Amino acid sequence: MKLRIIVTLKPGVLDPQGKAIEHALGSLGFDGVNGVRAGKIFELDVADATSDEAIDEMCRKLLANTVIENYRVERQ
Repeated sequence: MKLRIIVTLKPGVLDPQGKAIEHALGSLGFDGVNGVRAGKIFELDVADATSDEAIDEMCRKLLANTVIENYRVERQ
């Protein structure tokens, strides 16, 4: 089974990487771009028998810092 794990910062958490991207886009002439937030995407190929609990544990223990990040799982 193929999974896509999308990790984003929680609302209210400062995002210096997103701010730098926003500034760079403005410098390149792309005016009107505001509120850029950077995140991560992980694509995994796991055994079909992998439980939802195991997938959640992978995310909580390694893929996302749940103090400052949210994650969602998409099955492909």
